Amino acid sequence: MSKETLAKSIRTVADFPIPGILFYDVTTLFKDADCLRELSDTLYEMYKGRGITKVVGIESRGFIMGPILATRLGAGFVPIRKPGKLPAETIEQSYAKEYGEDTIQIHQDALDENDVVLLHDDLLATGGTMKAACALVKKLNPKKVYVNFIIELKELDGTNGFDDDVEVETVLSL
Repeated sequence: MSKETLAKSIRTVADFPIPGILFYDVTTLFKDADCLRELSDTLYEMYKGRGITKVVGIESRGFIMGPILATRLGAGFVPIRKPGKLPAETIEQSYAKEYGEDTIQIHQDALDENDVVLLHDDLLATGGTMKAACALVKKLNPKKVYVNFIIELKELDGTNGFDDDVEVETVLSL
């Protein structure tokens, strides 16, 4: 299977979640066993040997491939969630996104200075959510932070604005 096949398997939905947004639905990749396997293999190959100790997934689609990748890498999985969803003490980060403002949280004891972190989400548009997630994770002082997306929307240039010490990679560029 090729990256072109993966890209063709993604469903687009106009005007979701608000008018004017073209939503790239990766659930079509997840429901196809061959696509899911290819995506898992591709992500594993990208990050094996980098010493990842924690994969951090962003609510909600980061919760699908994040744990799969963590298992394959022999790492733990940590969720970043919207406020009020995590049961223990949290730290938070607010940010502006394409269609509003939001806040995300992580457990304050989720990471430490010995962790090498891979932040994962499904799609990079302008990068607001992931840049906030990076800032949030960095408050916990990990050794290294990597960032990964399944899809990058190249025309939006979302990779700009990440700190120089953060490596950003994507599986598919659309």
